[in-house]
Amino acid sequence: MEVAAAKLIGAGLAVIGLGGVGAGIGQIFATLVSSVARNPAAKSQVQGLAFIGFALVEAVALYALVIAFLILFG
Repeated sequence: MEVAAAKLIGAGLAVIGLGGVGAGIGQIFATLVSSVARNPAAKSQVQGLAFIGFALVEAVALYALVIAFLILFG
């Protein structure tokens, strides 16, 4: 196998985690909408936690992309 082909396969494998990131972000905001619909008074408490969770999940996506770019161009 050539090095270029191995790099492409490795970068593709590195971004598999982005599927889980998409599902995680969807779950976070679905739960946010559900919890605010049940108790609108708790919106300020729940919304901050949702944004923290979103930031942590999005960091996983950025790490996966950085690894993919390092494999491709490193």
